[in-house]
Amino acid sequence: MHRNASLPLSSSPLGPRHRWKVLAAGVAANAAFSVAFSGIPMTAVLMRSGYRLDNATLGLVLGLMGLGIALSELPWGLLTDRWGDRPVLLLGLGATAAALGAMALWAAPHGGHVPGLGWLAVGLLSVGLLGGSVNGASGRAVMTWFDESERGLAMSIRQTAVPLGGAVGALLLPLLALHGGFRALYAVLAGLCALGALMAWAWVHEPPVSARAPMPVAGGTHERGPLHDARIWRIVAGIGILCSAQFAVLSFGTVFLHDFGHLGFAAITAAMVAVQVGAMVMRVWSGRWTDRRRNRPAYLRGCALLSLLLFAALGALTLSDAMATQTSTGRIGLLVLLTLAGISVSAWHGVAYTELATLAGAARAGTALGMANTSVFLFCFLTPLLIPHLLTLLGWPLVWFVAGGCALAAMPLMLPARMRQGQAISRSTARSAPAPSTARPGSRCA
Repeated sequence: MHRNASLPLSSSPLGPRHRWKVLAAGVAANAAFSVAFSGIPMTAVLMRSGYRLDNATLGLVLGLMGLGIALSELPWGLLTDRWGDRPVLLLGLGATAAALGAMALWAAPHGGHVPGLGWLAVGLLSVGLLGGSVNGASGRAVMTWFDESERGLAMSIRQTAVPLGGAVGALLLPLLALHGGFRALYAVLAGLCALGALMAWAWVHEPPVSARAPMPVAGGTHERGPLHDARIWRIVAGIGILCSAQFAVLSFGTVFLHDFGHLGFAAITAAMVAVQVGAMVMRVWSGRWTDRRRNRPAYLRGCALLSLLLFAALGALTLSDAMATQTSTGRIGLLVLLTLAGISVSAWHGVAYTELATLAGAARAGTALGMANTSVFLFCFLTPLLIPHLLTLLGWPLVWFVAGGCALAAMPLMLPARMRQGQAISRSTARSAPAPSTARPGSRCA
């Protein structure tokens, strides 16, 4: 059911450039949900005071959207492969807008009234359950409309929607919560999701059979399905583990800079926006670069290694409270290291998702991406729950050293088995090869 490799995408009756409209709609859908998912944690300090929460409860509620996404991603992915991208995006975004509208009415503190924790918890969990629809559906649309020469770039552009939404959320949501309250915040988020649904209705369509981009067949994956492929599960596990380090920055980075670094609102906002914008730029660049060099696994391992080094440096700096917080140099160091670590651990998503979807094939891309996002958001739920306990044990140094450990654990999982086997064969061949001759030119060997 894939188009012939010699048939250009421009043969689509929807027009030669319609694939870019599909990509734009996918970016809009992901960005709309990302403003909520990545932006709400940027209001953590205000949420803690507005809802009168302690750190442990704050970690729980910040993780609930991640739990909802983790529970719903795989079912949404399976539905996407069965129904198609358009119905899933319309249903998911419309229902998410309705859930956020309900939170504006019943789960927002206003006029001295603080709603019960249950309202907030159910609301955030519901937003996660419904908003999980956008990831697999928009990713499958990209994989079916773009061929191999553009797929990494297109998927990376789609993945920029997450930091783009996070940057908008970091700029907009704290101001909304501070000046308009959480009721205004949830209402604006509902409007953004409704706008994303409108763009999906206008532009997202299944490509005609003759215009579908070819997907390379990965031995056995199409026959058995991603759920039964160990290679898929290996990359899925690596993606989730590496994302836990990212969520440490996104969920508690503002709390760290406020409580430990004693930095002001403007500096904290600037750092979080820089993380998101830097990640967005790096995702676009990395998609294009790896398309040209065909080195996606190597790039993924490089991001994990750099993240390990940066988190280790951040943990080492926080070991000395006086040096890190009582001098301007120390505070700048905290700000720079946290920003660089956040960018590094967020720069690889588009490349990883492209590798995963290519391995699964277009017909099963929704399922594979759903598996990956289930892993991602399961760790997203667990990370904010774990951080307060790490703080109780040994404070912020332990948090950042554990984040570095996650990057270390993800490195071997990002290297496909065929490459590891090839490296092992190369090393074995090198050991068994005869030593190079040291005989001088003209000398006679026995």
